[in-house]
Amino acid sequence: KSFRNGEIKCLIVSKVANFSIDLPDANVAVQISGTFGSRQEEAQRLGRVLRPKKNDNMAYFYTIITSNSVEEKFAHNRQLFLTEQGYTYSIMNEEMFNKKFG
Repeated sequence: KSFRNGEIKCLIVSKVANFSIDLPDANVAVQISGTFGSRQEEAQRLGRVLRPKKNDNMAYFYTIITSNSVEEKFAHNRQLFLTEQGYTYSIMNEEMFNKKFG
């Protein structure tokens, strides 16, 4: 309720947010655990932030991945699925992220 009312700007959620929460005004989501190759969970998480906004703001979905890990392979599979669904994405390493967001 406090997030929806704008009283707090950041909300940290667990897997329960995949199905049980409505965040129509959220415009940024950061996924830290992609739950291996779960395309369904990725789509659910994207859906939380990509819903139409009151003021046409853009929404962003970030996934934190460890390079050269099993996690990276699973993330790649999820990205392929999302591309097939019409989503676009870009990959940034730490250096690129720091240049863009300081």
